[in-house]
Amino acid sequence: QVHLVESGGGLVQTGGSLRLSCAASGRTFSSYPMGWFRQAPGKEREFVAAINWSGASTYYADSVKGRFTISRDNAKSTVYLQMNSLTPEDTAVYYCAAGRKPSATMTWEYDYWGQGTQVTVSS
Repeated sequence: QVHLVESGGGLVQTGGSLRLSCAASGRTFSSYPMGWFRQAPGKEREFVAAINWSGASTYYADSVKGRFTISRDNAKSTVYLQMNSLTPEDTAVYYCAAGRKPSATMTWEYDYWGQGTQVTVSS
């Protein structure tokens, strides 16, 4: 079992930045590829970014490529999502998840989920 807790969400203006954190406890964090997803009101949960066990490989949705950066610190059992140049379209609840393969982009490929953190970008 892996317990995930996200933090760092909030209200930011268009063009601003936020850094999300996801702290893990339980089984060995470094053995899990990790991902970030988001869900806007009335929409399905969508893939944002993923990272492999070591942090050497990262994957991004086209909508965030060049603006968001996923990283991890296995010593701290934490994965991060640095979000820059935010727009109102980025408004959503952001979830971190622990999965089974590094390039996974589908929700069913992830076994453990956090409770989510709200990100709101004002225009």
